[in-house]
Amino acid sequence: MKTMLKYSAVAFSTAFITVWLYSKIQPQTPILNSPSQQVVHTSFAAPTKTVSALTTDFTVAAEKTIDAVVHITNTSVGRSRQPNNIWEFFYNTPTREYPRIGMGSGVIVSSDGYIITNNHVIENATEIEITTNDNKVFEAELVGADPSADIAVLKIKNENAFPYVRFADSDLTRVGQWVLAVGNPYNLNSTVTAGIISAKSRDLDRYDSNNQSFIQTDAAVNSGNSGGALINLDGDLIGINTAITSNGMGTFIGYSFAVPSNIARKIYEDIIEYGNVQKALLGVSGNGLNARIAEELGIEETEGFYVAGLEESMGAIEAGIKEEDVIIRIDDAPIRKFADLTGYLGSKRPGDNVNVTFLRDGEEKTLPVELKRRPFVNYYGMLLRDLSKKEAKNLDLKEGVYVSAVENSRLYRRGIQEGDVLISVNGKEVNSTKDIMELNEDSIYELAFMNKNKELMRFIFE
Repeated sequence: MKTMLKYSAVAFSTAFITVWLYSKIQPQTPILNSPSQQVVHTSFAAPTKTVSALTTDFTVAAEKTIDAVVHITNTSVGRSRQPNNIWEFFYNTPTREYPRIGMGSGVIVSSDGYIITNNHVIENATEIEITTNDNKVFEAELVGADPSADIAVLKIKNENAFPYVRFADSDLTRVGQWVLAVGNPYNLNSTVTAGIISAKSRDLDRYDSNNQSFIQTDAAVNSGNSGGALINLDGDLIGINTAITSNGMGTFIGYSFAVPSNIARKIYEDIIEYGNVQKALLGVSGNGLNARIAEELGIEETEGFYVAGLEESMGAIEAGIKEEDVIIRIDDAPIRKFADLTGYLGSKRPGDNVNVTFLRDGEEKTLPVELKRRPFVNYYGMLLRDLSKKEAKNLDLKEGVYVSAVENSRLYRRGIQEGDVLISVNGKEVNSTKDIMELNEDSIYELAFMNKNKELMRFIFE
């Protein structure tokens, strides 16, 4: 036993001494830590305060609005030439009239029963009937309309006080904010749908000729919603639902479009106060700025309205705006494209003054401009305006009526074209569009013009 203990002690001592000597002789090797993780810098910054969750309770806005949105039924006269027998089929099919029913929505905007809706909802109507949310039925009359903006104003034939929607400032709306569409799709009265504003100042090919500037949303809108309300979460009116993207079947597939409330309100007030719509024009023509034009002008900006032409006797040319200027702001409203320009001017009246900010030779300038009324009148298939002083001087005339466009095929075939001057109707001299409006175009038998070469042209119609 003693011998084993002796051997064990010797072995342990020898092992200890060997390890100690090895650690002293072997060079020290550092212990390697695991490589540190790579740090990637991003633009994210931690919030300095807690952001509360956005409420999605739409009940208050819906309750404030639903009783002020009405269902509109219009009756118009349809005509057909469908034969009743084989004799009529081959020889003479008489025209037959039949009642045609259309439906849509409208928004009461005053306690005495004035309604804003779309022009296409009541177009050619012989009778207009509205049904309120509590199923009361009233007759309504057409007060006035602006087909170019697709807005009409109706008046309920009743002395009751009605619930109504307040106007909001549509210029203050923002992309991404919640909105509600209230209307009567497919005769489903008082339907409320929710979405967000997807875009502003949106043009549609269908309305290009009318220079529209729509609010685009993804709130569901279908047939029957036309003329209904687009509201914010305060229950105030920010637009009149007007159009949708469609698959050809007239059903909603993702986006709807509304006339901004500022434009609708201005049309409504014009019709009530003046009996017609007061169009305010800047007097410029052109298109939205793009990269190619910006490069030609030597500027870095690629957004704005490029002025390609100016109209005589209008505010822009009188204020000093020139061709190739790029309008970037009117008052405080940024102008990024043509729809921004027309949308802002759509809320103005002739005689209003605006500050136009533009780029010229790379420098920013601002000029005050007086807006003027639309100079054109439609007469016998011609778009006419008063002759400017410069144009009259070139033709040795004191006054006259300038032909801006010819849509009448008979006149066009006979050689009447833009730039000619209408000088008399039925032998009576005309010097202004005011003279023209006093003449009945249904009884025209003679027109006289002067062309650009100062040649007189006289046409007699049988």
